[in-house]
Amino acid sequence: MIAQLRGTVEAIDQEGIILDVNGVGFAVRMPTTDSERLRAGMVTLVYTHLSVVQDALVLYGFSTQDARSLFLQLQKASGVGPKVALSLLSTLGSTHLLSAIADGDVMSLTKAPGIGRRSAQKIILELSDTLVSAADAENESLDFTQTSPRAAAIASGLQNFGWSSDESKKAVVEVMKRKGYAPDVPEDKVPDVLREALSSFDRPEKA
Repeated sequence: MIAQLRGTVEAIDQEGIILDVNGVGFAVRMPTTDSERLRAGMVTLVYTHLSVVQDALVLYGFSTQDARSLFLQLQKASGVGPKVALSLLSTLGSTHLLSAIADGDVMSLTKAPGIGRRSAQKIILELSDTLVSAADAENESLDFTQTSPRAAAIASGLQNFGWSSDESKKAVVEVMKRKGYAPDVPEDKVPDVLREALSSFDRPEKA
């Protein structure tokens, strides 16, 4: 099982990315909410899941372990395979998707290609109890910056560049998770975390 890959992004398209790992190019399908944060030439870490689809091996990748876990959880609902799970994550993103399932928001789920009203109702019925705790954990991770002074300062700095509060907090938390920084960012690592958080956004900095 390939659990994660670190390499250089060679190309990005609607299905995902080509990731060069020591000269080997891996085709990795990703939610657009993850791939749109990347750019060619960027060195990145993706958390992966290898799926057997008919006679093909398909590698799926995600920017966080939580997103990969949600991808796998979604497939526990009847009628939901990797393609549908990826469509849901691409359309809604992890946070909105968790909230929609917890709130019984059928209309939000049906925005994803391949999801009709009946399928959305089935996903909510079968997964809502399981995923409510995951939604709570996601919200708590965003609030983590409230008790971590240096993390909060970095998130505030990102907001000064024009990013929203939730975007800024999530970017900082994701870097902290990757680096294992807890309960706060080490003082000498603040510039590095700020730089990595900024690099997670693939569009130009807002004025």
